[in-house]
Amino acid sequence: MSASKKTAWAVTAAALLPLVVVSPAHADNKEDQQPKPPAAMASVGGELLGLPGTQVKLGAGAPVLPKELTGRSWIVADAETGDVLAAHNSHWPLAPASTLKMLFADTVLPRFPKTTNHTVDPKELAGIGSGSSLVGVKEKQTYSVHDLWLGVFLRSGNDAVRVLAEMNGGIKKTVEDMNARADELQAVDTHVESPDGYDAPGQVSSAYDLTLIARSGMQNADFREYAATARAQFPGEQKPGKKRETFEIQNTNRLLTGALGVAPYQGMAGVKNGNTTHAGSTFTGVAERNGKVLLVTVMNPSSKEQHAVYKETARLLDWGFAASGKVTPVGRLVPPKSARTNPGTENDGSTPAPGKNAPGTGAAESSAAAGRSGGVGTALGVAGGVLVVLAGAVFLVNRRWPLPELVGRRPKSREDVDDEPSR
Repeated sequence: MSASKKTAWAVTAAALLPLVVVSPAHADNKEDQQPKPPAAMASVGGELLGLPGTQVKLGAGAPVLPKELTGRSWIVADAETGDVLAAHNSHWPLAPASTLKMLFADTVLPRFPKTTNHTVDPKELAGIGSGSSLVGVKEKQTYSVHDLWLGVFLRSGNDAVRVLAEMNGGIKKTVEDMNARADELQAVDTHVESPDGYDAPGQVSSAYDLTLIARSGMQNADFREYAATARAQFPGEQKPGKKRETFEIQNTNRLLTGALGVAPYQGMAGVKNGNTTHAGSTFTGVAERNGKVLLVTVMNPSSKEQHAVYKETARLLDWGFAASGKVTPVGRLVPPKSARTNPGTENDGSTPAPGKNAPGTGAAESSAAAGRSGGVGTALGVAGGVLVVLAGAVFLVNRRWPLPELVGRRPKSREDVDDEPSR
């Protein structure tokens, strides 16, 4: 049977049967010319996630997946429960581009108070790759750690990454720290060679891993604030005898800002986009709708549609919100290795939790009996009137994965700012 006939059969079966795994899906002649995923991939989070092709179990009333999906790898997951609603080659190790900066932030951000000031040594800006995205950090100028993180999150500034990495003990140490953090998160597809995501031999991650990393980062209030910031003022050059001027920087996440013809996605609260010659376009986003919070990662869409990575992410988010409660999870986002477990209430992941049919991996997971902590998190503040914070609404608080409330304000941008690729 030909690939196209198999696909037609799978889609028809998905519409007729209450539960079905669709693999592969959305294949066409163009896909046949694309690189193929490895026959054997990691199965962290569930055996189905290690299989090539699209994995989804549709229940009664569940919408079919969007047809316009061309990403080499993607995943749709519930940010709170960790349930993977659907996935496509989710463990395929691919070049991550600047989405790797999420791991950089998750690793380094907690180590320095945001009020710490640092004067940039010229050597800290040496070796930045040609064509890198930059926020405009200048040598011999002083910046707060807060300024530098704004440069990382909003403008994907490799210059800001380099300075923070040097503060952390140097590029080599920071790479080692990031690889250790990836191991702790069970992001087994991820290997770091450059902390800023600049293309490097052997540097890879996967849609599954990037989603794990984003979920971890969102536990940190500062990470959430930076990821949800639309615009901010960044320090310019300090000239003798004059007040230091600032200039506006805008987030390159177009689903957050609505820049350059991409409609802002309602409830979008971050987190990171990327684009390099080798990686193509990559994106991980988190959004909230009606109390449900979803994480979606899309890697390297082949579509010639303008801004395909954002549009395919939006389609998957729309599908995820519509399908929530109507699909059986095909896997689970696992907790870090160090997550504490209670043998009396925790599921080891090898069997479905009550009401769940997701395959496990042997890593501890919260069962339905574990419940949630009381209350919700506090709202993010707008620091000094400088930050413009965008987000969804109230995130439910899970005992292990608190995702506090974010403030929803979506101001109009005065100017559209294009992505600057970090190659």
